Amino acid sequence: MILQGNMEKKKRGVYGPKLNRKGVIFVDDLNMPEKNKYGAQPPIELLRQYMDYGGWYNIDDPEREFYQLNNCVFVTAMSRATVNTRYVRHFNVVYCEPYSGGSLTSIFGTIMDWMFARSTPSFPQPIQAMKADIVAHTITIFEKTVDTFRPTPAKGHYSYNLRDIAKVFQGISKSSSKAIKKEDDMVKLWAHECARVF
Repeated sequence: MILQGNMEKKKRGVYGPKLNRKGVIFVDDLNMPEKNKYGAQPPIELLRQYMDYGGWYNIDDPEREFYQLNNCVFVTAMSRATVNTRYVRHFNVVYCEPYSGGSLTSIFGTIMDWMFARSTPSFPQPIQAMKADIVAHTITIFEKTVDTFRPTPAKGHYSYNLRDIAKVFQGISKSSSKAIKKEDDMVKLWAHECARVF
C-alpha cells in the first residue's frame, strides 16, 4: 500500500509515522467516487473502515492480516457534499462561501489594471476602456457555465471554480500591446480564452 510505504513498521500489522511525529493523510476530491448500483461508494467505505476500526484488512495476504495506522489524521477536500453521512460524521466540516460578484469584479479588474500598467507601449485607450465589460461578461459566462454543467460522479470534470476565471485572465494578460491594437483584436482574444477554458 502507498500509505504503508511512507510509514514505519511499529510491530506486526501496525504502521505509523516516525517517532514523535504525527501523520497527515490528505484525500482530495472526496466526492469523486461514483456510487455503485446499491448506492454505496466502495472507496469511501474503505476509508470509513479506517475511521471506525483503525485500519484495513490486507486481502492480498493469505492470512488476511489487519493493518493499523497509528498517530494519523485525515484531511479531505470536496467541492460538494455528496458523501455518506456515516463517513462525514468523523470530520469537522468547514464550508467556504463563494466570492460575490462584486468581489470577483474587484479582483479581476485589478488584474486587468496591472496588465495595462505593465505593458510598454501602452494599450490604446479604447482597449483599456473595455476592462469593465470584459470582467463583467467573463463572470457572467462563468456563472452560466456553472449553472449549465452540473458536476456528477460520472462527469466530475464539470467542477468549475475560481481557477477557471483566473485562467481566462491569465491568457489575456499574456497578450501584448503590439499584437492587440484594436477593440476587435481584444474581443477575439477574450472570446478565444473563454472558449478554451469553458
